[in-house]
Amino acid sequence: MKYMLLVCGDDTADPSGAAPVEPWVEEHGVRRGARLYGHRLRLPAEAVTVRVREGEVLRTDGPFAETKEYVAGFDVVDCDSLEEAVRIAAQHPMATIGAMEVRPFWDEGFTEDAETAVRRIDAELTEAARERDIDRMTACYAPDVEAFHLVGAEETRGIAALRKAVEACFATLSGPVHREVLDLRVRPGEGSAFSHAVVRLRATRVDGGVLDRVVRVTTGYRDAGSTWLIAHQHVSVPSDATPPKERS
Repeated sequence: MKYMLLVCGDDTADPSGAAPVEPWVEEHGVRRGARLYGHRLRLPAEAVTVRVREGEVLRTDGPFAETKEYVAGFDVVDCDSLEEAVRIAAQHPMATIGAMEVRPFWDEGFTEDAETAVRRIDAELTEAARERDIDRMTACYAPDVEAFHLVGAEETRGIAALRKAVEACFATLSGPVHREVLDLRVRPGEGSAFSHAVVRLRATRVDGGVLDRVVRVTTGYRDAGSTWLIAHQHVSVPSDATPPKERS
């Protein structure tokens, strides 16, 4: 389960007495793999608080609350229990001069990690192509997606343009489109992920010809809160694009 560790500073405390944070990051991030991500924040004086009242945006320079305590940074950890997260937080150097607030992520049991989401979306695209289900396919993409596909020379921006490109592609083909993933590598991140795939596409053209093409697909994904969506995609044809079975 993931927990957010809010690193709480105190402007009345002397930070020079705290131990360096790098050994803590090395221990729980590099060696143990519990710390997934984290970063320092600038001082509250550089914050901007935004409120909207009756349609009017109200901006106030400074933090949400004027207190001597403030959030100086954060870390995201993945632990088996709250007790483990508390133990890790207690070892953070700021715990000796400030405080560490440990808070579980909301609905963690219903969220996907980045790699699981990427592989699920890839499988969904394969099934949607086979069934020629354009609605199912475009549901995998963000509304503001930017894509470079093989149909047309222009960049596709937005879900409506992407749908039009997919419809144009399917109009040249008859029957199912077989999408075989020959290689898929995923690089998960915090709130985003990237993948690189080698994909073989096979289908029958409406003129009776055969489509059998190997393409490279580089994809960027965005965590949209309740699900992951494709935000950017680039499809290209390798210089050696001969289908695997025909290579010598």
